[in-house]
This record gives sequence, structure tokens and C-alpha cells, in this order.
Amino acid sequence: MMTHCPIISPSLIFFHLNLQPSSSMRATTKLYAKKKKLTKNLRNPRRTKLPPHFGVNLFLRKPITQPLLPPLQDQEEEEEEDQEPDVWEANEIEAISSLFQQRIPQKPDKPVRVRPLPLPHPHKLRPLGLPTPKSSIKKSSASSSNQACKDPTFLIGLARDIKSLPSPDADVSLVLNKCSTFLRKGSLSTTIRELGHMGLPERALQTYRWAEKHPHLFPDNRILASTVQVLAEHHELKLLKFDNSLASKNVIEAMIRGCIQGGWLNLARKLLLIAESNNRVLDSSIYVKMILEIAKNPDKYHLVVALLDELEDREDLRLSQQDCTGVMKICVKLGRFELVECLFDWYKESNREPSVVMYTTMIHSRYSEEKYREAMSMVWEMEESNCLLDLPAYRVVIRLFVALDDLGRAMRYYSKLKGAGFTPTYDIFRDMISVCVASGRLTKCREICKEVEDAGLRLDTETSYRLSQLENGTMSL
Repeated sequence: MMTHCPIISPSLIFFHLNLQPSSSMRATTKLYAKKKKLTKNLRNPRRTKLPPHFGVNLFLRKPITQPLLPPLQDQEEEEEEDQEPDVWEANEIEAISSLFQQRIPQKPDKPVRVRPLPLPHPHKLRPLGLPTPKSSIKKSSASSSNQACKDPTFLIGLARDIKSLPSPDADVSLVLNKCSTFLRKGSLSTTIRELGHMGLPERALQTYRWAEKHPHLFPDNRILASTVQVLAEHHELKLLKFDNSLASKNVIEAMIRGCIQGGWLNLARKLLLIAESNNRVLDSSIYVKMILEIAKNPDKYHLVVALLDELEDREDLRLSQQDCTGVMKICVKLGRFELVECLFDWYKESNREPSVVMYTTMIHSRYSEEKYREAMSMVWEMEESNCLLDLPAYRVVIRLFVALDDLGRAMRYYSKLKGAGFTPTYDIFRDMISVCVASGRLTKCREICKEVEDAGLRLDTETSYRLSQLENGTMSL
């Protein structure tokens, strides 16, 4: 049997012995007391979580509000409950163990709803076993025929086959009957024009007569216009009889073009006057063709002036670059400089870039009008457009600088001309000698005279006289 001896604290021993503890012993006792005191979480341990009650939604429970300072009795009860061990009841253990014995039953899946197919359309039903319709075959044949009736190589080949017929008495139907199914309205106009280029107006008329017998090809103004133009060009218009007053605008224009190409300028002018009297507004290109052909004869410039007045009154101009430049050159010859400016402004406003020929014509026009500064601005505009100057352009530009007595720029463009590979003409040599004589450059004149001799040319008397005067004046000095 063990005896219990009371434990006496160190503070009591010092008290009974009337001893004062040292500072080291006081620190040790304080440290011991601190280690002895338990923390708050060990003094009041948290209760272990219990499993939730089955069938109770914890999210719908109202939060329990507790007072800030609970009564002492509740604190004592909680401390007693904490000291009691947690014991699981039999029904709780049975419920938890049943969870691990078998799979938790899931919710039954929703039945898959199968949508019925849409009802077939009556107009789309087709009995089985029948062959496919031949619409695709028809479409392909139609597309091939359309390509054939518009293909220029096919239509020009017809003209060559007609030309290669064995005898002049052979009818063109031998060639055209083979391809009648591929032809459409307007197709044979290309063939008829090609026969006109080959010099076969009779064959062109036979082709027109053959087309008249086929309802799917005639009536057609395009075939009639091509035939009229070919016959008028070859002076065979009397072979085709039709009413001019009932003819369409395209037919009248084709007749005038054929007369112009065939040299029947008087007849073409009569047709123009008849169209004007009947208030027919023809295309502006007809007037241009007339102007370009009549202007070849200087004795008929009065007719050209009348046509230019009619062209100036037109607002809807349809001119190509070549036709516009040709009319501008004729206007420069006739002194119609204001019309030259109008045509140049119209061409630029139509969003097209002028060519070097058109720029050269404008510089020559302003030079002829003695507007040298305005001509200089056109030279700079031509340089900014990066146009490659040709020999006529160099001639006009050098002539302009000679008129301005600008030796430096004239020599610069003269060097450019030779650097571009062009051989200077006699008028360029003469202009360069005249500007050098005016500036008193005898050495440069002798160099250019040497180039004239190397080119096999001889100076005229006036240029030689001016050159000799410069030499005598230099010798006297």
C-alpha cells in the first residue's frame, strides 16, 4: 500500500523557510506556470460533426441565433457533453453500412422521343425504277449550242468553209445546213463581216438570203446591218433592196460606215443629212469617221468645219483614244484650238489616261497658238505621268524650248533623244543650230554641224548663212 505525500509548491517552501527566491528561480516558476495553463481550444474542445438527419434539407433551416453571453448553466452543460464519449446508435450504423453494400439507385432516364419523318410532298414523288429525266442532257446540249453560236472562232470558221466551196455556183447552204441547230439570232453577223473582209460580198448576200428562210434566225437587224455594211463597202448596195425610211438606227449607221470605208463620202454625207432631217440621232463615232476621211482632202476643209460644229454641239461623246487624237490633230490644222482643249478635258474627265500622242498634240496646239508657258506646263504634266517620249514628242518639245530661247533645256532633251536611241531628224538639227547661234555658242554649233555631216545631210542656205555670220563675228572679235 502506497502512501500519498502532499506536493508542496516551491513558493510555499520559500515562504516557510523565510527565503527570498532568486531572479532565476522566479523566471523558472513563471515559465512552469505558463506551460501548465491550457489553451482555449484544449479547454473547450469542438464537438465532432454528426451526420445530417436523412430527409431534412439543411439549406432551408433558419439560422440559430445565440446570445453573445450564454448563461453559466449552459456552459457547464456543454462542458459535460464534451466530456461524454460519442456513441453511434445501432440504427445509424445500420443505415451507414447499407450505403456500402449495393449501388445507390439512380433516377430513371427520360424516354427518348423519336420524331416522325415529314410527310412526302406529292409533287416530289417519283415512281421507283423509272429512268432519270434527260433534263441535264438537254441543259448540256443547250449550253454547248450557246457557246457555239457565240464563239468567234466557230463563226469565222464558217466563213472560211464558205470561201473554200468547190465552185462559185455552190450554194452556202451546203455549209450552213450542217450547223443550223447551233445558230441563234445575231450569230451570222460575224460570219458576214468576215466574208466582207475576205472580199466576198456575193457570199455575204447569199448567207443573208439563207438566214431569211429560217424563222429562228430572222428577222434580225444585226445580220441586216452587217450585210448592208459589207455591200456598201464593195459598192454592191444595189443588190439588196430594202426601205431606208423604215430602217433602224443600227442599219443606217452600218450603211454610212460602209460608204465611208468604200470611199462613197458624198453618199455618206447625204445619208447623214437624211438622218438629221428625220430627227435621227446617230452615234458620234459616225461623225468622227466622216471628219477623218474628209480631212484627207484639203479642198474639203469647209465640210470638215461643218461636221466639227455638229460634233461640238453633241454632249454624249463616245470616242476612242485614237479617234479623239485624230480629231484633235485636224482641229490644230484648222486653228480650232478651243475645241482641242475641250476634247482633251473631256477625255481626262472620262477617267482615262492620255497617251504620249495626245500630250504631243496638246503641246503642239499650244505652241501653234503661241501659248508657250501653257505648253511648258503640259510638258511637266507629261513628265509626271511617266510617259515614254517618242521621236515626234522630242521634236515638239525641242521646238518649244527653241521658241523660248532656252538653250539648257533644249540641250538636255537633245541628249535624252540620243540616249533613247533615236536619230535626230533634219528639223531637229536645224532647231538646235538656230538656238546655239542665238546664244553665241560657236563650239556647240560646230559639234552639231559635224553630226549633220555624219548623218549624210546638208544644211540649207539660211542656216549656213546664220552660221557664217556667227563665225565672222567671232573672228572679228
